[in-house]
Amino acid sequence: QVQLVESGGGLVQPGGSLRLSCAASGFTFSTYAMSWYRQAPGKERELVARITSAGDSTNYADSVKGRFTISRDNAKNTAYLQMNSPKPEDTAVYYCKAKMGFIAYWGKGTLVTVSS
Repeated sequence: QVQLVESGGGLVQPGGSLRLSCAASGFTFSTYAMSWYRQAPGKERELVARITSAGDSTNYADSVKGRFTISRDNAKNTAYLQMNSPKPEDTAVYYCKAKMGFIAYWGKGTLVTVSS
């Protein structure tokens, strides 16, 4: 059974830091590209960051470039999103996605609230 389980969300102050994790099971994690998306209230889901299956290339939305870092540990079947200097506008439900060709799996999301 395929599972993607996000964790690490919660309340964080502006300028703080938070690390999200996405634990995968039920498929060959190391062959899938991984992405983090987010959806704020009343807005569409948007891509935050993507990393290749081998972890050798990453892409970021302009809004998070220089503040967020995506990484993965294929030995642990886990992807991460390190969020540094978050802003109130980063408040959203964060989802991880695994993709290989036309096959894609989604997690159920973890809520991140950036507020003082």
